Amino acid sequence: MSYSERDLRAAAGAGAIGPDELQRLLAYLQRQASANGAPSAKFDAAHLLWYAGALIVIGAMGLFSTVAFSQMGGRALTACAIAYAVAFGLAGNHLWRRDLRVPGGLLIAIAVSMAPLAVYGIQDEFGWWGKFGKPGTVHDFYIWIKGSWLFMEIATTVAGAIALRFYRVPFIVAIISVALWFMSMDLTPWIFNVSHFDWEMRRIVSIWFGLGILAVAWIVDYNSASRDFGFWLHLFGLLAFWGGITATDGATELGKAIYCLMNVGLLAVAVIIVRRLYAVFGALGITMYLGHLADVVFKNSLLFPFALSLIGVAVVAMGLAYHRKQKTIADWLAANLPAAVLRLRPHQAVG
Repeated sequence: MSYSERDLRAAAGAGAIGPDELQRLLAYLQRQASANGAPSAKFDAAHLLWYAGALIVIGAMGLFSTVAFSQMGGRALTACAIAYAVAFGLAGNHLWRRDLRVPGGLLIAIAVSMAPLAVYGIQDEFGWWGKFGKPGTVHDFYIWIKGSWLFMEIATTVAGAIALRFYRVPFIVAIISVALWFMSMDLTPWIFNVSHFDWEMRRIVSIWFGLGILAVAWIVDYNSASRDFGFWLHLFGLLAFWGGITATDGATELGKAIYCLMNVGLLAVAVIIVRRLYAVFGALGITMYLGHLADVVFKNSLLFPFALSLIGVAVVAMGLAYHRKQKTIADWLAANLPAAVLRLRPHQAVG
């Protein structure tokens, strides 16, 4: 459970805690929030405008850039990227030091997002595209797979890591995660040392790279008091790993059944470390497997819809039972899970 300052003041008003305890508790929570860096985003007009503005700027310099923008030439593109990075970096630092950490952190994130444009300009100016050739315009970086993009993704990851060293902004992790996700696809021609690669190669690289990102996400959860920093790594790690597994062609029925069990395992992981993302992907995988059974294995079976309905009712019943015993289960997990696993869970879910 989470509590707001209003809840704590109401508890003090009701006599549940004394005025001195209230002030000490509020002071402690304030220190914790400052230590964790940027506060979590809220769903209000100011936060929506800040995030929308940041995404518009990032998109304007990349995803939504026009062909004419790319025709400025490599030198001009690099100069433009550096100018943007410096301007937004200085503005973000100014707001950050004035305790406006959400808008300040977003401006820092915009500065980080200029890294691929700067590297693109350098590669374009000097023709440093390697054996894979010039991949196209800046806009193409966000939609096409090409080994030549790799240096842009490395630069973005490094720039994000440096920024995180000084500004604890979860949204910077989102930019790093996108770069890593792109990297998982663009590494394919490098790993297999080919200019033309097939779907199976991309799928294999995606699986292993996704596992690597998930390992990093668990390390971040283990060492960080805030779960906001790990969220994006879990998301893109699951996209790469689960997507690669799901895209398997020609699997046997046994292989598909194992795939279903893997997704059941994701549901278990969601309960153990209290990460809803794993439940979302697990539920999607199980639904896809059931769809396969209905469409292929039991296509002409009269009893299958009824049996599946019973399974669905049983799952709902399990959910109700879990809801009733949620605290008991949480206490049991807290008492029996290894300490290393407990550190992956949010503090309010432990004990």
